[in-house]
Amino acid sequence: MKLRGHHLICLHFFRGEGYNPEFVENLKKILNRVEDGEEIEVCQGADDVCKMCPYLMRKMCLYEEDAESEIREMDRMALRLLRLKTRWRVKWLDIGEKIPLIFREWSKEYCGDCDWRKVCENNNNFPLFYKEG
Repeated sequence: MKLRGHHLICLHFFRGEGYNPEFVENLKKILNRVEDGEEIEVCQGADDVCKMCPYLMRKMCLYEEDAESEIREMDRMALRLLRLKTRWRVKWLDIGEKIPLIFREWSKEYCGDCDWRKVCENNNNFPLFYKEG
């Protein structure tokens, strides 16, 4: 299982919504696998989540102009906060323990203007971790 930096954080707030049914089903399968203990390889660029994204073309995100560079910056920040490096192997449980410790800084930088914010707010964990300002 390969996951990029920001997915290591953002998937903790998945609530069954996504771009299309195939994308959502892929997310559910990924979460089931990692929650069952499958090891995650931290990767750079498109990962197992991205594979089913309708905006992925030639391993690049075309969601909007500059999306690829913005996402790569998010990935770098996520890895810095989680104290991980690409190609490291990690467990979902270990990542989950770090989320409350890093989420304030993460949310200040990325959650405010995120297109997925409303979806995340419906997750029970989001209000516990999210702090504006």
